[in-house]
Amino acid sequence: MMRHADMWRGIDLLAERHGLSASGLARAAGLDSTSFNRSKRQSRDGKPRWPSTESVSKALEAVGGTFEEFADLVEGRPGRSVPLIGLAQAGYDGFFDDAGFPVGEGWDSVRFPGLRDEAVYALEISGNSMEPVYREGDRVIVAPGAQIRRGDRVIVKTLEGEVLAKTLGRMTDTQVELISANPDYPVRQTPRNMIAWMARILWASQ
Repeated sequence: MMRHADMWRGIDLLAERHGLSASGLARAAGLDSTSFNRSKRQSRDGKPRWPSTESVSKALEAVGGTFEEFADLVEGRPGRSVPLIGLAQAGYDGFFDDAGFPVGEGWDSVRFPGLRDEAVYALEISGNSMEPVYREGDRVIVAPGAQIRRGDRVIVKTLEGEVLAKTLGRMTDTQVELISANPDYPVRQTPRNMIAWMARILWASQ
């Protein structure tokens, strides 16, 4: 059974995971900046006030999270260690199999809270093509087996060995549109047959 304190702890951990304060998470979700403040967690008569389903949904949408991930945070499920490698280093041969799963040597490890048993790994961002969404040194959790849709943030490896963090745009039978968050970088049209694999970014830790 979820308790009042656990729900608000989940909100705080969700904000922390994405490098935000409770107020920052509320603003990112399009809510009043005080929506998740501690002062709003009880009514004037001292009764517990719960976050609404709508506010939680908007917060998850703002950071690209899911209700399953939020439930892990609320219930205090322990994290686990996952393989970690730098984005620039990942372009070399031998670190991934043909499906984009980590293999070989050269991986470090890092512990993340709230992860289930899904096959994931972490990449450390380099470069500025995804600023302000991801900055140099941010770590993203990548799930090769997750379904990918237009608008998802993804890691792409090309047959030429590049490993890129982008937003997936329009995808046809022959072309894939890869969009940088930084407007200084043009939209990239990549032949679909030049992509070795593409995996969805679940979330990031700043």
